[in-house]
Amino acid sequence: MTDPYAQQRQQPGPVAAHTYPCGGCGARVQFAPGTSVLKCPYCGFRQQIEVGDRQIREIPIAELAVLPRKPVGSIGAYVLACQRCAARTETNETASLCQFCGSPLVVDATASGQIVPEGVLPFQLDRGRMRDALGRWTSSRWFAPGALKKVTEAESTKSTYVPHWTYDSQTVSAYTGARGEHYYVTEYYTDSDGNRKSRQVRRTRWYPAAGTVGRAFDDVLVPGSLLLPVKRLDDLAPWPLLEAAPYQPQYLAGHFALRYDVEPENGFEEAKRRMAPVIAEDCRRDIGGDVQRVDSVNTRHDAVTFKLMLLPVWIATYVYAGKNWQVLVNGRTGEVHGERPYSKVKIAIAVVVALVVLGVAAYFLFRTTGHPGAATSRHH
Repeated sequence: MTDPYAQQRQQPGPVAAHTYPCGGCGARVQFAPGTSVLKCPYCGFRQQIEVGDRQIREIPIAELAVLPRKPVGSIGAYVLACQRCAARTETNETASLCQFCGSPLVVDATASGQIVPEGVLPFQLDRGRMRDALGRWTSSRWFAPGALKKVTEAESTKSTYVPHWTYDSQTVSAYTGARGEHYYVTEYYTDSDGNRKSRQVRRTRWYPAAGTVGRAFDDVLVPGSLLLPVKRLDDLAPWPLLEAAPYQPQYLAGHFALRYDVEPENGFEEAKRRMAPVIAEDCRRDIGGDVQRVDSVNTRHDAVTFKLMLLPVWIATYVYAGKNWQVLVNGRTGEVHGERPYSKVKIAIAVVVALVVLGVAAYFLFRTTGHPGAATSRHH
């Protein structure tokens, strides 16, 4: 199949980039995690980030049709000109470092061809605190090789802002299903010793059910980048979104930022899928009874809004047994999720111990009852 955007991607053009000179020594300042300032790594000069009166806005989804943006597939690599050394850096990221002098480079969001972020959740964990979180994670892994617990330093680390879409929606859902109500009947049976006994057996009567439920969803998160495992990004939640600041490019200085490759329309379809289990549970609660069955749900979404948020993630790679393992660290809370090796020896020992425990239990059961399984045979 012909790619209609291939030629455009092969011919990247220069894009305006922000750089931030130090007012003390002339070097470049960068955002210091856990603060609201830009800090020079050389002379310590600090510059406050001014947010002004800008607010994080919820954008009606109907405005997607008029927002200035290019299709994701048509955007090629950015070519960023460093204002310090004049070198040019080609990158697919919206925040990076000059490949020659290391100066922070931040793409001008209004010239990126993409929707401008509404908010950013600034990094709280610096490199040292990230290293501590990684050390706690590796030392607490069950069945991990003993040497892994000594891993506290990653082979490579990148403090990276990952784009996420958030969606609000007022939903009204009409459902059909059934309500189950339990009742009990008496059954008679003969046990293994030939004795006739009775027992109560549960049965369920089903009644048709239908109704309507409503729910207001707020900030349903959908990762906007496919470069990292979606499941692992989801596992980093919850995110303290109420602590987010209105987007300012200064928060990205000295860090990396991925651009989104999931269109907001596609993100909303994923958001609907994430809302569906919550709506189904609302339907079950509305049906009542002892058990419920939901056969169909028809949901209408009203007052839908969205926004683009940048969330802080430390992407760490450590080396163990000659293999690279990737770990993601929530740059705000320190939550860690990632790949890890397993110790075959420890797993084998655990299996042997479990078998020994079961064997000892069976032995004492035999000594007590005269034969193993006697305690359970009368229930058949």
